[in-house]
Amino acid sequence: MTRAYVGLGANLGDRERTLREAVSALSAEDGIEVVAVSALRETEPVGVGEQPLYLNGAAELETALAARKLLGRLLAVEQRFGRVRVPGEHGPRTLDLDLLLYGDDVIEEDGLTVPHPRLHERRFVLEPLAELAPGLVVPGRGDVESLLSGLH
Repeated sequence: MTRAYVGLGANLGDRERTLREAVSALSAEDGIEVVAVSALRETEPVGVGEQPLYLNGAAELETALAARKLLGRLLAVEQRFGRVRVPGEHGPRTLDLDLLLYGDDVIEEDGLTVPHPRLHERRFVLEPLAELAPGLVVPGRGDVESLLSGLH
């Protein structure tokens, strides 16, 4: 079993309900056990254009699935909640499930980068990770508390 962390986000519709139901959908998947879910935080959108506030958090999983297969399950759950992914688009979304960490693995494949490439720059990701796993180390970057303290 591998410990993995998934970023949770939504800024359209009933955000909290969507995130809670998405976590339930993940826990119903074969090969995935949801160990813990962080508190949810309202956050400003990052990047493109004006859009509604996000609700963000993270989930800690134990999984028997390989990273690529886990990512496929995350994308399938997003689709069930009405998410349509458009490459390069960072607009509003009903649900965003990002594979943040997969054990201590560093993976760089087409369509799959772990640790998530911008994890270390985003307070809305680091805070829930620090809550779930104090002292958690992001491979190649350091522990989440140090990364958080380095943000401005």
